[in-house]
Amino acid sequence: MTQTTVPVIFDLDGTLVDPAGGITDGIASALRAVGLPVPGQDLLHSMIGPKLSDALLNVAQVPADLLDEVIRLYREYYVATGIAQSRIYPGVREVLESFAAAGLPVAVATQKPQRLARTVLEHHGVDGLFHGIHGSADDESAVQGIPLGKTEIIAAALKDLDTQHAVMVGDRAQDVSGAIANGLDCIGVSWGFAPDGELEEAGAVAIVDTAEGLEELIGRMQAVHAAAMSGVTNDGNV
Repeated sequence: MTQTTVPVIFDLDGTLVDPAGGITDGIASALRAVGLPVPGQDLLHSMIGPKLSDALLNVAQVPADLLDEVIRLYREYYVATGIAQSRIYPGVREVLESFAAAGLPVAVATQKPQRLARTVLEHHGVDGLFHGIHGSADDESAVQGIPLGKTEIIAAALKDLDTQHAVMVGDRAQDVSGAIANGLDCIGVSWGFAPDGELEEAGAVAIVDTAEGLEELIGRMQAVHAAAMSGVTNDGNV
């Protein structure tokens, strides 16, 4: 069967949802609770997007023997307080509703724990608009084996969508690199947490500044794909 639409896979924090201090405040609270120094605001912001355990080890310099406790304290804060601090970026809800009305499949691929990602989307009342919500393991502490990275999470979303053709939308370099590793284009959004130039350097095919601009760009991509598919005959020859 010819695929006439190209599904869209979204990152979560910094793309769909503005954590609005819920993540950075939670990290700061957890670090203080175990007597560790709190990085400056710029470094805290740089921790939004990457896998939490990696960010804590590499940016906040959390000792490995304190990692599980810091993650536990952070999650405790985030569930109790942080989710309520978050908000959907302007125009994003309308874009998701428009895609749903048009029958365009959409999914989420985030390095946030999968169950928690669903809770955040449920809090904002948009979970039902997604074909699938994919994230990292729900138990981030004492990770055994090779943890899921963005590449593997995007691959899981593709498998769930039953396609190898999709477009990724994200705000950080790992969204772009994860998309490229799966053979996908990635659209960057400027309203997230990437430093200047990060998305371009990573290889994003375009950068959009508004949700309306994102919807327009994806609409143009869908039209180009549909036109290309209209030239494919039943036997697969163009």
